[in-house]
Amino acid sequence: MSIPQAPTFDTNAVKTRFPGRELTPGRNHHPLDQLTAEEIGAAAAACRERAASLGLPVLRFNSISAKEPHKYKVLAYLKGGAKPARQALCVVQAPPRNSVFEALVDLDGTRASILSWQELEGVQPAVTLDDVIDVEKMVKANKEFQDFVARRYGITDLEEVAVDPWYSGQRYGATEGRIIQCFLYQRTGKYDNFYAHPLDTVLMYNASVDRVSKFCVYGDENTKQDVPLAAADFSRHVLARPFRGGMRPLHVVQPEGPSFTVKGSAVEWQNWSFQVGFSWREGLVLHGLGYKDGGRVRPVIYRAALAEIIVPYAEPRPPYETKCAYDIMDYGLGFCANSLELGCDCLGHIHYFDASLNDALGRAVTLRKAVCMHEEDAGMAWKHYDYRTDEVEVRRMRRLVLSFIATIANYEYGFYWHLYQDGSIQFEVKLTGIVSTSPLHAEEVLRGPDYGTLVAPGVNAAHHQHFFITRLDMAVDDEDGGRGLSVVEMEAVPMGPGDGPNPFKHGFKAVERVLETELAAQRDCDAARSRAWKIMNPRVINPLSGKPVSWKLMPTTASPPMLAGVGSDHYERGFFATKHLWVTPYAEDEMNPAGEYPHDPRPQANGGIRAWTKADRPVADADVVVWFNVGLTHFVRTEDFPVMPVEQIGFHLKPYHFFDVNPAIDIPPERDPRSVQAKPCCDETPLPSRAGPALPRM
Repeated sequence: MSIPQAPTFDTNAVKTRFPGRELTPGRNHHPLDQLTAEEIGAAAAACRERAASLGLPVLRFNSISAKEPHKYKVLAYLKGGAKPARQALCVVQAPPRNSVFEALVDLDGTRASILSWQELEGVQPAVTLDDVIDVEKMVKANKEFQDFVARRYGITDLEEVAVDPWYSGQRYGATEGRIIQCFLYQRTGKYDNFYAHPLDTVLMYNASVDRVSKFCVYGDENTKQDVPLAAADFSRHVLARPFRGGMRPLHVVQPEGPSFTVKGSAVEWQNWSFQVGFSWREGLVLHGLGYKDGGRVRPVIYRAALAEIIVPYAEPRPPYETKCAYDIMDYGLGFCANSLELGCDCLGHIHYFDASLNDALGRAVTLRKAVCMHEEDAGMAWKHYDYRTDEVEVRRMRRLVLSFIATIANYEYGFYWHLYQDGSIQFEVKLTGIVSTSPLHAEEVLRGPDYGTLVAPGVNAAHHQHFFITRLDMAVDDEDGGRGLSVVEMEAVPMGPGDGPNPFKHGFKAVERVLETELAAQRDCDAARSRAWKIMNPRVINPLSGKPVSWKLMPTTASPPMLAGVGSDHYERGFFATKHLWVTPYAEDEMNPAGEYPHDPRPQANGGIRAWTKADRPVADADVVVWFNVGLTHFVRTEDFPVMPVEQIGFHLKPYHFFDVNPAIDIPPERDPRSVQAKPCCDETPLPSRAGPALPRM
């Protein structure tokens, strides 16, 4: 994975030749396609011309992305209406000016042109991968920083220092500039796991003007501190233990090729159809997800994507109290996506989708193999053995997997959308990488850390939580994008004395209630009641059950909502993580539950889902958007270091009275001819049928 080196925040950036505003005539695209490299370059050129006319000689491009058209305009176009406007939204900075500019660029003609240009005061955009790379270089080149690490740690070779830039809690959007919080580590070699060697200082750095704002030291500022230097490596180049043996080859092959078809960004597979999208912010996006049934494609979801991530840490010791990662707005999942490796990240017959991104110069960057799509065997689909006839019917399940992996500083996240032949959908997050660390003083090592786990000598990994909120714009059998849906909460409840005949006290039933408004729809999981939620279309009735067709949202992992206290900075900034479920009516500009620019120094000013839902808008019989949080409360284990085994969390969406029968009933019977028995386990003599001669009467 590589993004070209960007200019520093310094206004003396080297001038580079760029493409102009011209666009190829007659371009043909789907309204939801990513921007092309030509469109990104033309949008950037239009921004440069406008900036130059305003006396802004240098621009740093934070993001250039397609301005997604309004849902109803896209649906009208797909039914034969007018094609929505093709536009780019550009977020740019003009260093050393401490503000953000939003430009809306028209891309429909043969020359990109500015439709609107707005300066936003008091906000900061994402810390992109270019920013991360530049900040580390700038910090290491800063004389005050060099003197500090030499004095406190005896480090004079800056190649021995690793700098992790994070957003910095309440200090991030400070009025004095782009303040970035930097966690520091000593690196003893090219392949060294430097997270085993944390320094006890957090640097607050003003990237706008290359100035140290503050050295925040854990402990005595005047005492030279020893750095934990015990090796904790995992790289193949320096791993201390030998690789295990006994692993024989295991191959995934499809001799006749895959079962899916791809045309541009449109995919069809086993009755499923959809379009693949990608954005710098969310990464993979699924559009227009539908299932073919009875000769027509029935809409299921208009748009599905991960919307935000927050990782609040339970560390109250200054200077670590501001440790909290906003992994989407902080860095952008798309910017941090890996270029996936065939045979390593994905196994089998793979189709890859590239991603179109930008660098800080406004140049187009194509990230090859950003999204992986392949089929997998998913075990048994269904089975029944009839002991009376000795007949067995069994089918194997397949699933289509769409995935991407993002590296966010120390952590890796794998994001997987699974589509199954039985019409069900699974969203899964796989967490791996390296836990974030901090040093402990000698007395803390003796008694053990209070807010984390000792994972190496003198090294603490703090308790923390991860929250991943998905945005599900449901359609559920509605060609108009889900305009009349309701969300129904379901719970399993034992029958009480007044609930009808229950003489043996075995009875229990499903209790349902429609979530009528936004405030009433702020809900938490409850495993004790088997709580789940149906997204229901009351206008379409299942002819067999007489019930409205629905899709059921089923949590598969249990984690409490955010544990940070009410009023805390983590709580206020990550308010979307204080509930598992939110429901809002569709609104074109409500895409980011933490707000458009959640790095405002005033957490309550960030907007987002907290602000939207205060209106308590009706969500029954409405065009609903369902927001669901999956979380992990991570009490770190020693086994999570030096690199963390994958943790898996997620949820299922299953059809509920949507089909008349099991949709997977038509999977043909097959036996894998390449499966072999390793060795005989017992007497192979055929046994008599269970349906043989009659036994004596009992």
